Amino acid sequence: MSRSRLCVWLWWSLVSCSAVSADTATTSAENFFHQSFGDLQEELATARDEDKKGLLVMFETDDCPWCKRMKATVLNQKPIQDYYRSHFRILALDTEGDTLITDFSGNEVAEKDFALKHNRVRATPVFAFFDLEGKIMMRYTGATRNADEFQWLGEFVVEDHYRTQKFTRYKRERRAASSNGKS
Repeated sequence: MSRSRLCVWLWWSLVSCSAVSADTATTSAENFFHQSFGDLQEELATARDEDKKGLLVMFETDDCPWCKRMKATVLNQKPIQDYYRSHFRILALDTEGDTLITDFSGNEVAEKDFALKHNRVRATPVFAFFDLEGKIMMRYTGATRNADEFQWLGEFVVEDHYRTQKFTRYKRERRAASSNGKS
């Protein structure tokens, strides 16, 4: 094989392999979140129009290692993204951010004030699930163990289990069902 043919073949192999792996591998964690102009009332209206369960807000900071871990190992999983995006409008807010947002009551506040003063976020990440009226349904502080556990968290809220039990118990039941071959 000539050198130029070898170069073309190697280039084509790399392009082909990367196209295949892009379809089957993880995607960017940024695909998990919806684009937003920072108006939470508008986000709730959109969630209602799209027949969603509510709004999921991930409170994060740029230097949070657990936030980075969630983005690198869980939020970048296509099945996770598909499930959550089908049930929630999803936003990320910086708990140290000065960017002004419009809260559920129509007041303009800094992201950091919405996090700390309105939602008592003191550690990150926090996943806060709000209903279509802007009332908190459930919040989860910290990183989940893996993608399965984060999937269970979504199901826990979507299926209204949060109304009758703690997530710890639900997780234990799901783990036992999974180890017995029942998903």
